[in-house]
Formats: sequence, C-alpha cells, structure tokens
Amino acid sequence: MLTIGELASYAGVTVRAVRHYHAKGLLPEPERDALGYRRYDAGAVVELIRIRTLAESGVPLARIRELLRADEEEFASALADIDRRLREEIRQRRRHRERLARLAAGDSLALPPVVVAYLDRLRALGVDERIVQAEHDGWILLAAHSPGRVPEWMARKREQLGDPKFIDFFRTLGEALAQPGDSPRLVELADRLAAYITRLAAEKGEDYVDDLDVEPPFVRLMDSLAFDALPPARRLIELLRRRGWDGWSKLGRVPPAR
Repeated sequence: MLTIGELASYAGVTVRAVRHYHAKGLLPEPERDALGYRRYDAGAVVELIRIRTLAESGVPLARIRELLRADEEEFASALADIDRRLREEIRQRRRHRERLARLAAGDSLALPPVVVAYLDRLRALGVDERIVQAEHDGWILLAAHSPGRVPEWMARKREQLGDPKFIDFFRTLGEALAQPGDSPRLVELADRLAAYITRLAAEKGEDYVDDLDVEPPFVRLMDSLAFDALPPARRLIELLRRRGWDGWSKLGRVPPAR
C-alpha cells in the first residue's frame, strides 16, 4: 500500500494535485489506516495517471469524470469534441498573437492590414509624420464606420500613390502645415495645393477629388479629429476656401455665391 506522497511520485504529480482531484471527486479517497493515513493501491496509481494524462491533454476537469466512466465509443466521441474545441482555441490564440505582434511593430488593432500597408507606404515616400498620424486616426473612424468600403477606398489610394504629382501634393501639404499662420510662404503653398486640386478635378472629374461618400455629421467628426491633431490645418483650409475649394476629410468646390 502506498502513502499519498508515494502515489503522487509514481503518477508524476504533486500531493497538492492528488488532494485537488479528491476534492473534485475525480479520484476516490481511500479508507485511512489505523494511524489516520490514506493508503493507496496500484489501481489508484493507474487511475491517477489517466486523470493526469487527460488533464495534460487539455481536457477540462469538469469532463474528466465523464471520460473516466465512458465506454469506448463515448470516449472517442468526447475526445473528438474536446479536440475541436482545442483547435478553435489554438486558432483564436494564434490570431491574438498576430494582433499583439502588429501592436509591437507599431501597428494598430483598429486598422485593417491594407490600411496599415498604405500608411507604411506614406512613410516610405517621406510624407510628414503628422499627416500620417492624422490619416491613421481618420482611417480608424472610417474602418469602424464603413468596413465594407475600405477595399474600395484603398484601391483609390493605391492608384494615387502611383502618381508622382499626388506624392508632391502630400509633401507640399506637409510643408504648408509647418508654416506659421501669417507666413507668406503658406499663401504660396496654398496656391500650389489649390492648383493641383483644380487640375486633378479637370483631368479626372470632381467625383475623383470628392471620393468620400459619407454623411455630413461623420465628415464633421473626422474634420474635428484632424484639426485637433493638426491645428495649422484650419488656417490652410481658410486659404483654400478663398481659392475655390473647401473641406479636409471631404474635399469639394466652394458653392458659387448667390
């Protein structure tokens, strides 16, 4: 006969685990000897090894008792069910690790990979980091508001990134946002930006310039986010408005005066 310590040693578990299995009703408690000690036979070792093996295989303790009493067919069916659950948990944990890896790399859980790639491309092209961050925050709102339209918008952005004039527009915008509000240079840059927008609208149509089809309250929300991140943008928008164009997130012509 074995003491609880010997039982635990033979089965490869701790004494604490044996007591836990007793408390859960998985391993029957033996009668105590005359000195008040539990004494276990070889059958208890076999049973404890089965419990340990099931537990180490990921079987919840709540189901181990069921499996210990199951016939061969029931046992196989229960294991298949547990295996499916474990595989789903593995997939979920893999997705969690991928998201953590993206966070560690500076990406955001709130952004689809295609948007992250777009922002990385802006950085690689030398676009001002303040603009990249404003785009980053705006895309978080857009992706949450209209996730189904993100591929459409991103296709347009990829096309634009292939145009050197568009990259020059971004670089000019970055320089403009670095100017003080009363700078003559800011006026010159506003002229360049307005000329680019007007030329783009003439070549590709105003729908190409104004490609953000969302409701006005949401546009105002996005604009407020951008203006909080880029206070100089308000002064730049004033200058562009005088040149026939208005808006930040949703760009459009200034309506003719009545």
